[in-house]
Amino acid sequence: MYFYHVVSDRPKQVGQRFVLNEKNPNGVHDRVYAQMSIVEDIYKDPKKYEGVELTHEVDVALRELALEKVRKEKYPQYPSRMAALYVSKTYEEAVRWGEYFARIGRPTYCVAKINVNGNCYYGDAYKCFDGTISEEENLRLAEIYWQNGQNNDGHEPIIEVLVDGEIEIVEILKEINANI
Repeated sequence: MYFYHVVSDRPKQVGQRFVLNEKNPNGVHDRVYAQMSIVEDIYKDPKKYEGVELTHEVDVALRELALEKVRKEKYPQYPSRMAALYVSKTYEEAVRWGEYFARIGRPTYCVAKINVNGNCYYGDAYKCFDGTISEEENLRLAEIYWQNGQNNDGHEPIIEVLVDGEIEIVEILKEINANI
């Protein structure tokens, strides 16, 4: 399967191969697990956190841990968001993501065509949510993400494709820099 990927965080080269799976997670995994002590404390004593503004990193950790729990229990055939590459179906979509990442200051290098031998999931980034101090609410929202139905408020989906398995950089199609 061929997809298009915005190379960010670390440069990649044509011919480079790598594997993403639960034994070889992505950077999201590392960022989420760096927040585990605070997440555990929140779930142990949520009243302590009522009215407290959580950091973006903690919001993300609460969300991703709920998404992973629901995926493992009900949708194990889909790639883990913490062990997948986020890709686009089309070159044009990848360019838009790349330009967005560059504008917000995320290290962004290029758009690459990739070959994937693994699993994929077509999700809706619009259904991603900020984690809350309520584990029950986070799990409810995670179920909505993985069910992948229509948006109740009429919003068009923002397609995000998750892939795992063996991945090869086939071609660098567009260089991107943070000055866009």
